Amino acid sequence: MTITTYSQVPTVAVIIPSYRVKKQILSVIEKIGESVQSIIVVDDACPEHTGEFVKSKCKDPRVTVVFHPQNQGVGGAMISGFKKALELNADIVVKVDGDGQMNPQLIPKLIAPLIEKRADYVKGNRFFNLYSLTEMPTVRLIGNASLSFISKLSSGYYQIMDPTNGFIAIEQSVLKALPLDKIAKDYFFESDLLFRLNISRAVVLDLPMDAHYGEEKSNLKITRIIFPFFRRHMKNLLKRIFYNYFLRDFSVASVELVLSIMFIGFGFIFGAYHWMENMQNQTSTPTGTVMISTLTIILGFQLFLSFLTHDMSNVPLKPLSKEL
Repeated sequence: MTITTYSQVPTVAVIIPSYRVKKQILSVIEKIGESVQSIIVVDDACPEHTGEFVKSKCKDPRVTVVFHPQNQGVGGAMISGFKKALELNADIVVKVDGDGQMNPQLIPKLIAPLIEKRADYVKGNRFFNLYSLTEMPTVRLIGNASLSFISKLSSGYYQIMDPTNGFIAIEQSVLKALPLDKIAKDYFFESDLLFRLNISRAVVLDLPMDAHYGEEKSNLKITRIIFPFFRRHMKNLLKRIFYNYFLRDFSVASVELVLSIMFIGFGFIFGAYHWMENMQNQTSTPTGTVMISTLTIILGFQLFLSFLTHDMSNVPLKPLSKEL
């Protein structure tokens, strides 16, 4: 039997960022069950005027429409939705895309770990059921798999996959602890949010879900964003390492990282310098020189692997919401 730690049934708000989803938006709202008390539709300066369409056609009393005078991107729409959900005092906030690719009937499963205080943030994972991946376009499958690997490094959540999955749920106290105005406002939103959650030491879980692709067109083009995403992931990786291993704490892992960089850097520079010098003099490189370069590089990689092992075991395990 599940034991709920809330004093009463938690209030749930669903945010639907809306941009060119006029055809699907009403059917998405209709599928949202009674476990949700508020539905926030954010019209991100949609050229189809989705917000006005929802106001005139949707009779669901739970629906509130927020309008953006200028397009801010999915992250900007979500930040506005988060702030509105906090105004409504929602205990749990869920994101559902308006294009119909997500099943709102999974919301009870998505929020269950939050209600039971087992997690602070839950997200969908389309990579868990391998048979369902046949529905995902090949380019998107390869792109998401690549981004998942890079996201593990930048966010520090090595146990998760599918970082760009927008089907997410977050607990109110954890949401309040995040610097909302610093989170990326474009399609890097979900990935940047994971980085911010790790800095806050929040517990993140995956919810297995199927991938559904119909006639709807996604505004996210993997081929366009994979290289910009890589650069931003590397920036977040450096920030996370600095915050967790040098600013907040300094441990053996910190020393291992510093020494690994020093040894690897020395090995490559020392080896390259003597190799170029001997090439110019048309002489062979002495065995001792080669050994010094090789051994320092190997030692550096061993220290780096030891640091990486520590980093992989440093995933937050105690829900932040319990402390808050």
